[in-house]
Amino acid sequence: MGKPRLLVVPYPAQGHVLPTMNLSRRLVNRGFKITFVITESFHSCLKDSQSKTGDCNGDIELVSISDLMAPDEGRNYPAGECVTIFNSIPTPLEKLIRAINEREEDKISCVIADASVGSAFLVARKLGIPKVGFLPFALGTLVLSLHIPKLIQDGIIDADGAPMGDEMIKISSAMPEMNPAHLVFNCFTDPEERRTMFDFSLANSRSVVEQPEWLLCNSFTEIEPWAFDLLPRALPIGPLISETDAGDSPGLFPVDDSTCSEWLDQHPDSSVVYAAFGSTSVFNQAQFQELALGLELTGRPFLWVVRPDLLGGGSGVVYPDGFEARVGRRGKLVSWAPQQSVLRHPSVACFVSHCGWNSTMEGLSNGVPFVCLPYIADQFINRSYICDVWKVGLGVKADDNGVVTKEMVKETVELLLSDPMIKIRAAEMKQQARRSVREGGNSFVKFNGFVDELLGRS
Repeated sequence: MGKPRLLVVPYPAQGHVLPTMNLSRRLVNRGFKITFVITESFHSCLKDSQSKTGDCNGDIELVSISDLMAPDEGRNYPAGECVTIFNSIPTPLEKLIRAINEREEDKISCVIADASVGSAFLVARKLGIPKVGFLPFALGTLVLSLHIPKLIQDGIIDADGAPMGDEMIKISSAMPEMNPAHLVFNCFTDPEERRTMFDFSLANSRSVVEQPEWLLCNSFTEIEPWAFDLLPRALPIGPLISETDAGDSPGLFPVDDSTCSEWLDQHPDSSVVYAAFGSTSVFNQAQFQELALGLELTGRPFLWVVRPDLLGGGSGVVYPDGFEARVGRRGKLVSWAPQQSVLRHPSVACFVSHCGWNSTMEGLSNGVPFVCLPYIADQFINRSYICDVWKVGLGVKADDNGVVTKEMVKETVELLLSDPMIKIRAAEMKQQARRSVREGGNSFVKFNGFVDELLGRS
């Protein structure tokens, strides 16, 4: 009998694709073959990456479906992107599965879908195929969405999801208090977009919990025990980062490992400020300038990932007058970086981050304290975890106009790096994260139990 084939469906965004690919690699190591479904815009990048790494001896097959949105549409209206992908993916997905299953052998034995594309579960149910949900974000984010009706009933949010007052969310005695303004949908300032995300969160969260037979989480019990208590069927299997220290998961952007590594090697331990804001965060020109000047004001060496589209709208990046000349070799500016290799490097002192969950897991797993500048969606809940619950970072406060000034960037970095307890807690979190996925750790045990059950069904 051949290896069971699983169909894996990530949400088409880098912060979702990378942990889903890491999950796929772990499954290949346990004797499965993977058909990894990705949109055309991601396909060529991943294909090129696989050709360079010889990924999993050919047991991960990349299959593309047409892009579900125009390239910039999601950036301009991210809430609408979620809805469009949810509504658009069932038709090509069903067509693909039927085509694969027309073969006499090597049929799809299970569908694993990102929790943000819950409509994939409906396709699997229609075709009689077992289903696995995968959360590449915090379990707490899903649990909060599941409790929207109770939050409305308790008068914490109104029927559109907006906060009713100053009361904090605390849906169990073990749960840390959270601000209703930080709920995923309340991070959108446009009322229509907020309502779209509110409706999507309510509907999709139900689908994620009710449809799949298993629910896997890129998390570990120690960092959000309250959420696992409230949703005990959720299985912690994280953090899903590179399984060894030998290298990074292939990214979706060209990187030059050698230049970053060589530059970091030139600096003392715990001296470098690393700044990176994921694949979708966008700054306006004023905020970008303040951030640049703030990094300069720290007086510390810094490695800053500046995507070509970081300012959005195709306007390109314009640094403050004289900035590059003043910082010279003290500041290294790159379009992308091998993030895990960077965070592992002993010279890195802190991580100025947008607090995406993937970056959060990588920072925790490497014991690096955070300076938090969340941009959208669940990043604000992640900041609450980092700053208020785990206490391994500090948030940067904005002024009355919503701008994080250069002085606040400098002040927050200085406060963070002058607090030895933050560094101690970050080191403790690193050990917890790594223990969880080693033999005998809770995530290790839960993953093996899931694999055994899945093999028994295949």
